[in-house]
Amino acid sequence: MSLSNQSSSVIQGEITQLQDTSSTRIAFKNYYIIKRFIDLLGAFIGIVLSMPIFLLLIVIMKIQDPKGPVIFRQWRIGENGKKFAIYKFRSMVRNAEKVLKSDEALYKKYIENNYKLEPDEDPRITKIGYFLRKSSLDELPQLINVLIGNMSLVGPRPVVEVELKEYKHKLDDFLSVKPGITGYWQVCGRSDVGYPERVDLELYYVYNKSIKLDFNILLKTIVIVLRRNGAY
Repeated sequence: MSLSNQSSSVIQGEITQLQDTSSTRIAFKNYYIIKRFIDLLGAFIGIVLSMPIFLLLIVIMKIQDPKGPVIFRQWRIGENGKKFAIYKFRSMVRNAEKVLKSDEALYKKYIENNYKLEPDEDPRITKIGYFLRKSSLDELPQLINVLIGNMSLVGPRPVVEVELKEYKHKLDDFLSVKPGITGYWQVCGRSDVGYPERVDLELYYVYNKSIKLDFNILLKTIVIVLRRNGAY
């Protein structure tokens, strides 16, 4: 092969590589645009449809604890490691973290048990809180997080800072996408699946994210919520 032919082949290869890279970038851009549109539309419709439930729960919670807040805010780690306040209907007593840490043995068990306790041994959960968690209604205010833009309808669940160590050398991958109200972990066992298996499930979504996968997860989530599988 002549030098000119070799040069032509190299140039053609570089052009093809650039075209492939450009096509990939456009595909990713379109994916994120479509995903954000679905998030906004889904969150808006969700809030409108669930407004009667919002109001009813607020009334019930205020009757149970007139002085306590209805919405619980907790700092979680989101996309690119940015901290944000996640919103939930309060399912725990006030000063819940202080109550838990006051019992050293129970707190140790909480850490060793993948950051959860059985409802009947958790001193933080209120009576209405148990129902909210079992029905997943405590998650409804996160539709506000989706509208704000620090969460998506579908994605890895946002974690508290202490849980970041579970992702080890894959932490940057885990934090490369926006967290979601539901995700692949939820439809594969939810709270019944702890670390380190949870890491693999969350990362599966990160490496295989697509609009089709999002819709599959949303449909499966509806079934799981109705069955109350894996809810704590």
